[in-house]
Amino acid sequence: MSSHENLQRVLDSGIVAVIRADSGETLADVAEALLAGGVEVMEVTFTVPDAVDVIKEVKRRIGDRILLGAGTVLDSETARTAILAGAEFIVSPSTDVKVIEMCKRYDKIVTPGVFTPTEVVTAWQAGADIVKVFPADIGGPNHLKALKGPLPQVKIMPTGGVDLTTAEDFLKAGACALGVGGALVEKDAVERGDMDRITSLAKQYVEIVRNFRSQSGN
Repeated sequence: MSSHENLQRVLDSGIVAVIRADSGETLADVAEALLAGGVEVMEVTFTVPDAVDVIKEVKRRIGDRILLGAGTVLDSETARTAILAGAEFIVSPSTDVKVIEMCKRYDKIVTPGVFTPTEVVTAWQAGADIVKVFPADIGGPNHLKALKGPLPQVKIMPTGGVDLTTAEDFLKAGACALGVGGALVEKDAVERGDMDRITSLAKQYVEIVRNFRSQSGN
């Protein structure tokens, strides 16, 4: 699929699961558990040991049933490595124009991290498909709403601070999607191998997005 089609898949999903763990051994199982709960868009962060191998394994086992990306990408070299391993989108905690350019070269979605209005505009002008407000828990939904005021055309996804109690508030503030990490892919559940817990949480987040969109007409 083209980046345009994949971007629509992200927007339709409304949830991007952030898979982060101390070991990559069970993360393909985590991806399957998320999918079982209805979450179809997920990123493997480059803080995971052997992240490239994890991306390849998840692609091998699940393939096109999910949209798989790479997170915590800090430079264009890592972006290219992730793309060649099968990542369909790249997420960064900061804005690096070279990372954006690399993703555009390969027709992949790119979501750089931002916090201030200046960073939002810089990333958007450079070609970001979505900007990631991070860490979103610092300013909360009110910060996102304030950014959307003068920049309604920018697609904004909060990450860091999104949980079951804040998810709807971020959607009300104008989030195009929610980046959800440890509140969805719980570290303890991963370490215990409790995939049912991850599936259960995934279903709850999917339901929040579905209910919000149904009630708001979005």
